[in-house]
Amino acid sequence: MCGNGGSAADAQHFVAELVGRFSREREPFAAIALTANTSVLTAVSNDYEFAEVFARQVRALVRPGDVLVGISTSGRSENVIRAMHAARPGTTRIAITGTGGPLAASADLVLAAPGKTTPEVQAAHGALIHAICLVVDQLMS
Repeated sequence: MCGNGGSAADAQHFVAELVGRFSREREPFAAIALTANTSVLTAVSNDYEFAEVFARQVRALVRPGDVLVGISTSGRSENVIRAMHAARPGTTRIAITGTGGPLAASADLVLAAPGKTTPEVQAAHGALIHAICLVVDQLMS
């Protein structure tokens, strides 16, 4: 999972729910937030550019059969878009976004939250993430 600012927090929260538990006991899912390793984030930003912070990690970690989730309220975050393009064939790419923006074009599945403002879209993203976790818990327990 990846995103910037509030979307980075959403990515980390989503991962925590999958690795831990949401509402029921179940086996943990392998999930990582590409936003959480400050050494990688700062090294890649310094040695390459900030737009590459997620793409470089995707090339290192994501394999066919994996799911990559990119979260961007605007749908225009260059580093999230590059992460989607860096995914190998066979990776399922999911965009969680607001309405519009080029991120949607780079995804296999788009979950677009309605809203005219960033807080509205972010609130919808939180509800969407919890809805996904609820379904996962119901299917896997």
